[in-house]
Amino acid sequence: MRKFIPVEEVAKDWMKDPAFVAAYDALEDEFAVASALIKARRDADMTQEQVARAMGTTQAVVARLERGRTMPSTRTLERFAKATRTRLRISFELAKPGRPATARRASRPRAR
Repeated sequence: MRKFIPVEEVAKDWMKDPAFVAAYDALEDEFAVASALIKARRDADMTQEQVARAMGTTQAVVARLERGRTMPSTRTLERFAKATRTRLRISFELAKPGRPATARRASRPRAR
């Protein structure tokens, strides 16, 4: 029989590794957006398919948004909010001490 170890138990060991903690912290913003999307959909009592139909897209797109590997555009977040009958709110917070103001770089070059 195969023994399974709870992820919380394994995560405690991972969090002792500074390299893991740094990589985990770098993804904090993506995790927060993904969690907010999932919460909005669940609070609306909707499936990914239902949200996708309301957004005019596919379930696969909604699944990718909820996976949190990419940062969606504001327009996409607005469409998701409308589909889930919620309101999009964006806020700015002070960066944590010792961390850069943003966890990731912009993918487009800055205008000069």
